Amino acid sequence: MTDRRGRQLLRPEISSTRATFLELFFDLVFVFALTRVSLRLVDGAGASAAGLAAEIARTGVLFLALWLLWSITTWVTSRYEPERSVIQFVVVGSMFGAMVMAVALPGAFEGRALPFVLAYLTVMVGRPLVIATAMRSHPRRTVPLQLAAWAAVGAVPWLAGAFAPDQLRLPLWVLALAIDGTGLVLGWPLPRLGAARASGWLIAGEHLADRYQQIFLISLGETILVIGLTYSGTDFTANRAGAFTVAFVTTALLWRIYFHRAGHVLAEALRVARSPGRLGASVAATHLVIVVGVLSTAVGYELVIVHPFGRMDPAWLVFVVGGPAIFLAARARFEYEIFGRVSWSRWGGLLALLLLAPVLTLGPPMVALAAVAATLAGVAIADGWRSRRRTPELPASPLLHGEAGGGDYHRTP
Repeated sequence: MTDRRGRQLLRPEISSTRATFLELFFDLVFVFALTRVSLRLVDGAGASAAGLAAEIARTGVLFLALWLLWSITTWVTSRYEPERSVIQFVVVGSMFGAMVMAVALPGAFEGRALPFVLAYLTVMVGRPLVIATAMRSHPRRTVPLQLAAWAAVGAVPWLAGAFAPDQLRLPLWVLALAIDGTGLVLGWPLPRLGAARASGWLIAGEHLADRYQQIFLISLGETILVIGLTYSGTDFTANRAGAFTVAFVTTALLWRIYFHRAGHVLAEALRVARSPGRLGASVAATHLVIVVGVLSTAVGYELVIVHPFGRMDPAWLVFVVGGPAIFLAARARFEYEIFGRVSWSRWGGLLALLLLAPVLTLGPPMVALAAVAATLAGVAIADGWRSRRRTPELPASPLLHGEAGGGDYHRTP
């Protein structure tokens, strides 16, 4: 009886591959959370080079904690039946935890460290324990227990950092993230139980593709929020109107470049993969970098809209040019994951941005953003030209036909 109840919690192969309304509701928190991340970076953009580097490191730690929470929730709903009340409870609880983290994020390295950490740990430790309890005596209940055990180990430096002096908080939290990340990569190994690497799971691949496409769109939505809020909060001058327009066009180009073929056929690639978990784990890492690139670009938007023809601070190019460059590099990897090749336009666009960066320090921010938009437009046009009068490509990833990793359909976290 208990095995049957646990088996009913697992996602059947006939389950809908579309994201549920609850998952879309869950994503709304991350629109707010990603805005908090970008605003924190904007606040640090005026600091010295050393100060900006420190702020990027601190914000990066906070963002990675949010990303781990979102990503593992996504894998949970790809492996467990999201219509079950237990899984819905887990998703809503994760949503509340993410909301608390987002609210605490602007002051997480100052006076709000403890609320941020407690919200994160409650989700990361509590969620797998709830799932393990619901699984009863099903043999797969050991995997969520492994997740909980690793999260409990990582909780030590997380909590120590929350109570430690300010100068020790960053290294302690970097250690905590290293533990959490190592557990994810290695499959949360424990003595006698071994490892349960995500690359070996046979998950609902099309659902996973849907979720990663959605988090990309959420990051684009965050850029729209930044563009609109920044422009509406300034004087409506012709210069700022121009920056507002170029920023919007840049976001539209990011959308176009992402979805041109590779983003469009991601679901099909995961559906036909012998080991969707292996491809899914690789795509997850790529989308992390893609989202970082988009968020960095959003920071650049705000700086340019506020100071379109002011003095260019060379540090601003980290966001104005660096964000799109990160996006293109990650998008090149994404193309390889899906088709086993990389278009020359990706490398050409990336090289152009890197070569232009030193020259762009000599002009105003608006010129830099316009150069970025022109480069991305060139990539998008090259993509369209390459696909003209050709049969749409089918997925041909080197990761599609690898070994399944020894797991069965119910090898689940």
